[in-house]
Amino acid sequence: METTDSTDKGVGFPVLFGVIAVLGAVGLATFGFTGDQTASGISFAVAMLAGGLSVAAYHAYS
Repeated sequence: METTDSTDKGVGFPVLFGVIAVLGAVGLATFGFTGDQTASGISFAVAMLAGGLSVAAYHAYS
């Protein structure tokens, strides 16, 4: 009987960071319509950082 330690980190972390990236993009659009440039910039930074972390997590755990 072969035992292995399986983990879903290869799926879970990219999905988590992907959801955060989508929320950041929604914030970017929302604050873009209201004209709040500071909050829009922060939302853009969150979206880009989370998107990058999503790709990195996929490659690290796959």
